[in-house]
Amino acid sequence: MLQREIDPAQLADIEKFEALLAQYLAGELPEDVFRVFRLNNGIYGQRQGGHNQMVRVKIPYGKLDPDQLDMLAHIAETYSRGWGHITTRQNIQFHFVELERVPTVMRELASVGLTTREACGDTVRNIQGCHLAGACPYEHLDISPWAEATFRHLLRHPFSQRLPRKFKINFSGCETDCGQAMFNDVGVIATTRVRDDGTVEAGFRVYVAGGLGANPHPALALEEFTPREELLPTIEAILRVFEQTGNRKNKLRARLKWVVDQLGWDELKERILATRKYLIASSSWPGGIPAEVAKYGDAPAGLKAGVTPTPLGQGTPVALRGTKPYERWAESNVVRGVAKGTISAYAYARLGDITAAQFRALASIQRELALEVRVTNRQNLVFRGLSEGQLPVLYARLESIGMAQPGAELARDVVACPGADTCNLAVTQSRGLADAIGTALEEAGLAEVGGVRINISGCTNSCGQHHAADIGFMGAERRAHGRSAPGYQMLLGGYVGQEQIYFGERALRLPAKNAPQAAVRVVSRFAEEREAGETFRQWLDRSGGAKAIGAELAELDTFPSPDEAPEFYIDYGETGPYVAEVGESECAT
Repeated sequence: MLQREIDPAQLADIEKFEALLAQYLAGELPEDVFRVFRLNNGIYGQRQGGHNQMVRVKIPYGKLDPDQLDMLAHIAETYSRGWGHITTRQNIQFHFVELERVPTVMRELASVGLTTREACGDTVRNIQGCHLAGACPYEHLDISPWAEATFRHLLRHPFSQRLPRKFKINFSGCETDCGQAMFNDVGVIATTRVRDDGTVEAGFRVYVAGGLGANPHPALALEEFTPREELLPTIEAILRVFEQTGNRKNKLRARLKWVVDQLGWDELKERILATRKYLIASSSWPGGIPAEVAKYGDAPAGLKAGVTPTPLGQGTPVALRGTKPYERWAESNVVRGVAKGTISAYAYARLGDITAAQFRALASIQRELALEVRVTNRQNLVFRGLSEGQLPVLYARLESIGMAQPGAELARDVVACPGADTCNLAVTQSRGLADAIGTALEEAGLAEVGGVRINISGCTNSCGQHHAADIGFMGAERRAHGRSAPGYQMLLGGYVGQEQIYFGERALRLPAKNAPQAAVRVVSRFAEEREAGETFRQWLDRSGGAKAIGAELAELDTFPSPDEAPEFYIDYGETGPYVAEVGESECAT
């Protein structure tokens, strides 16, 4: 593993963390002060309390190199529980890290160019980007260098340090919006416009004030077209207006989406554009083409003549006709069509988990085949820059480490937040339900159904993005026969793509133990009834909507008595009676 010289600013961060940690452990620094500092450095408390910490590593726009993958393996086995977890925001999380060992973890991550700074807290979080950026046949621009430039500009930026609330930025290279820009504080989608002289100019459409959580809001278009030279000033202007107008008295209404309700959209938009206009007077003005874009270029991958590009985006129907495992993997996990003739292929990480051995194997594959690797927002990885001849080799390598299942990003690929396994706010074991649904789909022969996504959150906060999934589950405490029991609200019809977003609609409430059967029944009916090319959302509308589908599942919303079925009163992965324990939220600290 090639270690790099640590950036002086990052080294200063680590030394400050060491110093303040020593003060905290000595009782010289108040808990509330240290908590804010700890969170701003990406270190998050766990449900287990004590000195158990979650370390969140930022992976800007998902890009990883072999040395970084090797380091993640080392962190997993040396400081955590032997594996790491990919989040829906392209971070890697490690749990059960002892607080006293965090500075050492930070130094080792820094030695390969990784940081935890501003991965948590009221900061600008990890800059997300489409995992196929630079390798997508549909993109208008390669957003990779733009995401990199945004990450570098805003890391340690004075306005990023103590915001009213967290602030999320996302990039997509085209209107397919695989980066999911439509539910972020700032969502950037590459686009084009025709100039007066008939030439085509590539630029961006910037969306503002989207969000999920208990009250989801769709992002709103700031203007029809933002030129490339004005993108970073636009992002900084939005950040500055949020810093000035966000609600600092009520954290529950502090996100940018609530500023729309407070000021009105016209007023918010006017303030952003006015701030951008005069930002040139600021010492932090980032106008013009960023150095990262000038150095690496942002030309789109383009289309390869004679090759039909692989359809992409939520709702894309995929037909697996092959009979051999490799054929089925190639049909469902491989993306073709870029002008330079290279290919991308997904590696499937069940529940978003990767063991230390798998991290090392992925690094070895990347070196052997000289490939790029990106983390996806559906908790998988994608290898890019492949030739046709390398595909069988990649498949064999992935198959040997259990990451070659066909259907990555299809029905098999159930996404879940960490849930009550480690999170203070979760009321259910969302990971356990995800595992149970995946198993139920496998047993029913439905795991490889295309065009359907299932997401699960352990509470209302939507870290598992249940609002944006075709089938979403939100954890909730239920009461039955005088007892508490784990339950879920089932939502149907969430969708993000084509610069649109639909939030899932409530179908029915369910006991946790009946949720897998409900998922199987809905996926089965969709697979049987959908017409050629029909998306889940279209099928749902044609079938009467979420309430109609929910009514047909009504008998599943039944709790047998504790004597008849005691398992209904024990959550997945637990051994004792269910208790909805909610701790102090560090999300709102």
